[in-house]
Amino acid sequence: MSIRILVLHGPNLNLLGQREPEVYGQQTLADINESLSLLAAELGVATDAFQSNHEGDLIDRIHSAESAGFAGIIINPGGLTHTSVALRDAISSIELPVIESHLSNIHAREAFRQHSYVAGVVIGQVSGFGAMSYHLALRGLISHLS
Repeated sequence: MSIRILVLHGPNLNLLGQREPEVYGQQTLADINESLSLLAAELGVATDAFQSNHEGDLIDRIHSAESAGFAGIIINPGGLTHTSVALRDAISSIELPVIESHLSNIHAREAFRQHSYVAGVVIGQVSGFGAMSYHLALRGLISHLS
């Protein structure tokens, strides 16, 4: 598997399965990472997942992704979606394709969640399909890379 995809999970996603399951679903982050890894293997690629509650850690991973051999990034920025110009700048500073993924439909939620700072610098956005959003993002990224 020569194609490697970096999957980044932002703040509070470590609490999936416990935090607001009516919004974010019953699956844990480990469940999501495992199912995404299995799908990736079926599609002939590999994923490497990383979660952090710290904006700078996510930015560092974005900055180093290309030199670490990744072909693209899937990111669920969590709450940073709606607040982080720094995360947007990090994504726009790299040459790798990035897809934004969200479990819930951010456009159907509270007004403050309907704006994404990163949407303008990613190649696409998938939201509202629960854990399947990550699967759709992976398929989209692989299609883009081909």
